[in-house]
Amino acid sequence: MKMAQFKSYENPYGDDKIYDACGLFGIMDVTGQRFSGHDIVLGMDNMEERGNGLGAGFAVYGCYPEHADCYAFHVMYTERDAKPLVESFLIDNFFLLHHEEVPHNVSPEFRNPPMIWRYFLMVNENREQVRLEGEEEYVVRKVMELNTAGQGAYIYASGKNMGVFKGVGHPEQIARYFGVEQYSGYLWTAHSRFPTNTPGWWGGAHPFCLLDWTVVHNGEISSYGANRRYLEMHGYHCTMQTDTEVMAYAADSLMRRHQLPVEIAAKIMAPPLWTEIRRMPPEQQALYNTLRAVYAGLLINGPFTVIIAHQGEMIGLTDRIRLRPLTAAVGGNRLYLSSEEAPIRLVSPELDRVWTPVGGEPIIGRLGQPLLAPEEDYAQAFAL
Repeated sequence: MKMAQFKSYENPYGDDKIYDACGLFGIMDVTGQRFSGHDIVLGMDNMEERGNGLGAGFAVYGCYPEHADCYAFHVMYTERDAKPLVESFLIDNFFLLHHEEVPHNVSPEFRNPPMIWRYFLMVNENREQVRLEGEEEYVVRKVMELNTAGQGAYIYASGKNMGVFKGVGHPEQIARYFGVEQYSGYLWTAHSRFPTNTPGWWGGAHPFCLLDWTVVHNGEISSYGANRRYLEMHGYHCTMQTDTEVMAYAADSLMRRHQLPVEIAAKIMAPPLWTEIRRMPPEQQALYNTLRAVYAGLLINGPFTVIIAHQGEMIGLTDRIRLRPLTAAVGGNRLYLSSEEAPIRLVSPELDRVWTPVGGEPIIGRLGQPLLAPEEDYAQAFAL
């Protein structure tokens, strides 16, 4: 069931020009039932040829029930002597309840991997900055402050009751290194990277995370410069050397800061063409013209498929003309999103429905809400 191996004579430009690669996989149980990482690892292994070993990772929600009310900061140390400085920063700005090195299995597969620790933190509600801006905004500012300090350390995950495990390697290698199958959660996303124009390094592997927003991405964001400038004007800073990072910050900006529903955020990131807007009824034209004007800096140009997740929700979205693949499926209480149908069939042979989503239309799974029946149409259900 695996993809055919890429052959040199089929690719005269070299592997770095296989633009439709990168593997995405997401599984969500909408009842909140937690399950191990076995299926997500198995599915990603099935799409091994979509990556070239320069990055892979997993995000899991519901994995830290014993620290469910804490922000779980995962910190990557590229400079080991940065640890005392980082821990002093965290103690000065948060209540530190527990910290430990992220468990991992030493392996000759990885040469000089960075040191990775996790810190379970709570916010002091009496701080003036917290009272003025709110708890989540305070956390975002502190994450950006540390990540731009040049100390050789990066907070690459910062949500509650969720974790990100990523690095340079194939998915099965990263899964073995972090013992991914030993974790349990109700929502998993995963990525296998095939970088084309950005470096392959531990911090540049997907998923990208801010608070509990995570993004895995296949494609290329040609509007990265404009998107980055917009986000930096609003307090975000890109430090991970890859275009996908703007997607995580855009999701946070649109859906947390501005409280826009997913369906509207999707129409900002992957808007209809102007020719389509002109054919719409007047009230819809007014809406889309306004979105285009207000959020022009967050229009995502270029081919892309993303799976965006946060607590209680998993979202699949492609660019408006579907230049990167996405398959959706429903089986029982689980929603599956994947670059291919094969890994879904591998982990769940009996499915209620499998389909190809419409370009620019979000596929949404929500905790506590039943999945749509097989005969219902997602595109119609979420069209504005």
